[in-house]
Amino acid sequence: MKILQKAKVENLEVLRFASRQDMGLAAGEAVAAWLRHRLDQQSQVRMIFAAAPSQSEFLATLTRAKGIDWSRVTAFHMDEYLGLPAEAPQRFSHFLNASLFTRVKPGKVHLIAGQGNPGDICQQYADLLAEAPIDAVCLGIGENGHLAFNDPPVADFHDPATIKTVTLDDICRQQQVNDGCFARLEEVPRQALTLTIPALMQASRLFCIVPGATKRQAVTRTLYDPISTACPATILRQHSDCTLYTDANACAEVTVD
Repeated sequence: MKILQKAKVENLEVLRFASRQDMGLAAGEAVAAWLRHRLDQQSQVRMIFAAAPSQSEFLATLTRAKGIDWSRVTAFHMDEYLGLPAEAPQRFSHFLNASLFTRVKPGKVHLIAGQGNPGDICQQYADLLAEAPIDAVCLGIGENGHLAFNDPPVADFHDPATIKTVTLDDICRQQQVNDGCFARLEEVPRQALTLTIPALMQASRLFCIVPGATKRQAVTRTLYDPISTACPATILRQHSDCTLYTDANACAEVTVD
């Protein structure tokens, strides 16, 4: 793995790698090491995962990691489209099942339902999340700076909810086309369920994995913009233990005053 730079922007540790593959390998090995250590310290670990192509290299590395007792891990994910058929391949639950859960077999996997009464789904999932503290979140950053589906118009750093229904903005929906998940913008659902920013930020450890040229503006804004919901990912600079794993395409050399 060739690391180009290690820097710190406020509380946020930034690790910049020469390639997407190096980034994914480093992030996967770091999460695996953290998970082994955490399982040495406590009987159960609760984790939240992002579902996106940006996570693929990281997840592939994590699935190959040895010495992890996944039976003691409870897994959640952070968002899901509303209204897609249960068998739709674009559903985030399908992505994570294929990329991670069916491979490592966590002891418990709690998936967000994409069909049914949104209020009931939110309450049920919030209750599951509230059963014990969340130990770690593995997340990305959207092209508009979103965390999960907290796009700038709906992001709230003091949101009282744990999970809520949101209307996706067009930049977010276009990203799903750019990622190859949908053929046309018209096919991307307009509504989704998302964990809120406070729900993500309450975890004791955050691993943020963001590769690719399409994320360059979002990463730049995350590092240098004022902390505000205009770029929701700026809030990561205030978390006490968050590391950003990125590559040369997504991030220029980091400058710190």
